[in-house]
Amino acid sequence: MSNGDLLQIEPLELQFPFELKKQISCSMRMSNKTDNFVAFKVKTTNPKKYCVRPNTGVVSPHSTCDVIVTMQAQKEAPPDMQCRDKFLLQSVVVSPGSSAKDITAEMFSKSSGNQVDECKLKVNYVPPPQPPSPVREGSEEGSSPRASVSDNGTTLNQTSDFNNMSKGVFEQQESSSEAKALISRLTEEKRSAIQQNNKFQQELEMLRRKSRGGGVPITYVFIVCLIGIALGYLLKRT
Repeated sequence: MSNGDLLQIEPLELQFPFELKKQISCSMRMSNKTDNFVAFKVKTTNPKKYCVRPNTGVVSPHSTCDVIVTMQAQKEAPPDMQCRDKFLLQSVVVSPGSSAKDITAEMFSKSSGNQVDECKLKVNYVPPPQPPSPVREGSEEGSSPRASVSDNGTTLNQTSDFNNMSKGVFEQQESSSEAKALISRLTEEKRSAIQQNNKFQQELEMLRRKSRGGGVPITYVFIVCLIGIALGYLLKRT
């Protein structure tokens, strides 16, 4: 902090976290420790490069005023990151109750016999703040790498269980479809066998009637009976 006669300035060096193609701002604070109203004016050696808000004003007795200095976006970095720009803050006592609209350029002219305090400020480029490094789960407070591995294992087990469950449901659906097809085929075969059995029963009855009249050989009747017995056995199995 500069211990001037009128205004104390903090800091005396404007530091900009330099980044290409990006506007960067920093601030300085002026403190009026006197019982007077003090007007100030901020100048720079490179006015096109910087924007100062406010660049003029009045600081009441025992009060402070903050000034924001914004550096315009730069297309290239200076050699060795060294900046030769400078700022000059001029201050002068004004009439009580004065405001910024009452300030004129003649107030800061020493040739007019005014008592003008001056303070020079340097400009310095500093590296931009680094983003925080990502924190691994195992290094978080209250946890351990082993616990993290356990959590990860739980997630993997849950995924594996889900996959196995999905696979089981698919297999059950596939088995159900095959079972339905098999049941349908067996039902059709059973219906066909019943029809054939009924047909053979009718033919057997006809043969029996004819055999009583002596027109059909007994061997043929015996064969038809065997076929009927076989069909009956198959029907019981299905």
